[in-house]
Amino acid sequence: MAVKRKLIKERVPTPERPAEERVKDFAEVNLGYTFELAVREAERCLQCPYDYAPCIKGCPVHINIPGFIGKLLEHRDDPDRAVKEALNVIWACNSLPATTGRVCPQEDQCEMNCVMGKVGDKINIGKLERFVADYAREKGIDEELLFEMVPKIEKKGQRVAIIGAGPAGLTAAGELAKLGYDVTIYEALHEPGGVLMYGIPEFRLPKSVVGSEIEKLRKLGVRILTDHVVGKTVTIEELLQEYDAVFIGSGAGTPRLIDAPGINLNGIYTANEFLTRVNLMKAYRFPEYDTPVYVGRKVIVIGAGNTAMDAARSARRFGAEVTIAYRRGEEDVSARVEEVEHAKEEGIKFEFFLNPVEFIGDENGKVKAVKFEKMKALEERDAGGKKKIAGTGEYVTLEADTVIIAIGKHPNRLIINTPGLKVERGKIVVDENLMTSIPGVFAGGDAIRGEATVILAMGDGRKAAKAIHEYLTKKREENA
Repeated sequence: MAVKRKLIKERVPTPERPAEERVKDFAEVNLGYTFELAVREAERCLQCPYDYAPCIKGCPVHINIPGFIGKLLEHRDDPDRAVKEALNVIWACNSLPATTGRVCPQEDQCEMNCVMGKVGDKINIGKLERFVADYAREKGIDEELLFEMVPKIEKKGQRVAIIGAGPAGLTAAGELAKLGYDVTIYEALHEPGGVLMYGIPEFRLPKSVVGSEIEKLRKLGVRILTDHVVGKTVTIEELLQEYDAVFIGSGAGTPRLIDAPGINLNGIYTANEFLTRVNLMKAYRFPEYDTPVYVGRKVIVIGAGNTAMDAARSARRFGAEVTIAYRRGEEDVSARVEEVEHAKEEGIKFEFFLNPVEFIGDENGKVKAVKFEKMKALEERDAGGKKKIAGTGEYVTLEADTVIIAIGKHPNRLIINTPGLKVERGKIVVDENLMTSIPGVFAGGDAIRGEATVILAMGDGRKAAKAIHEYLTKKREENA
């Protein structure tokens, strides 16, 4: 007779550093699970069958979530074996689990669909994924798996070029390398990682974690060329002469600006510029790294997405008073709930229904204030489900000596200007297999979507790798 298992409704929390301590440095905020805590959380999982599990359907890369959680339970008396087998399940779909476990919006994807959520707290899938990856890295278990995996890869004798070493490009590269293709990534910056390195702060995603995951790809045979700007250093046409297929994962690195008087005043940053200097160029470790960034006494961040939270929380760690100004209401904030909560805990102020109309400068051309029009919400909603807004004709001016604009980004213009490449509204057009208008050239991530999430870009990278594999398999058969 089967033993009825007790249903544990409450989620096992992960330890976090207190706000008053963490605002003084850039060390990681969430401390993650221990093995014991991870097993306790894993015990809550209902182990839905693979063909049914809604969490899998909600994951853009389709990780077998009950499968990897089940391995933690199956071998709970042997932590190393439990983690190794769990990581093996995850790696079948996701080469960057330490990253996605930290920055993926699980609450809108896998966890949103969790059946356990009907009777209690949803399973903490993201933190369990992070635990498996972190434990494996710390114990060298990931190296063991790679050592076993690499000799089994059957080389195909065909070459693929990847443009961009961000989430989409890294994922496509890893999947193609596992399939036996000779993969080379062309990255414009001096370090690979894309938004993982330049856009997400150390306290949310340590650079050492990203570096470790990229190093695994190198051990799979992926070659990464940095300081190569496709469109200048080399063109797509030239890559097609050398490679059998090309994947464009160049992201959305061109920031949107606000068309308002005073936008060119000193002290106004785009979030892209600010975060790149802080993260990739390590301004937070000045003077150890000779890349200072000016952060004034009062900072206004315009926008309310994840990038805005990252910029605001970074500025707070430089000692500033920080205000996030958003033209809509709190219900339409697009940032992760966890990031908004952390920002509030860290003393960041939120001002809603404010739309910037003018940046005011001093006699030296330095910003000193921002003039906003007060907005109001309408009942009608836009295509994205957010309430439409309208101006009230009332204005308010807020003092600021630094302004950071975080209202989104456009795809790389050098890439989208490629002859023969079909582009609509600044985004590369692809078919159902992610192939562009140029035969043999595929694209994914923010280059085709506009600014989106890391995991959606990774989902595109995985889908593109499968499509490239099918395309190149057909070419091999035709040439046989």
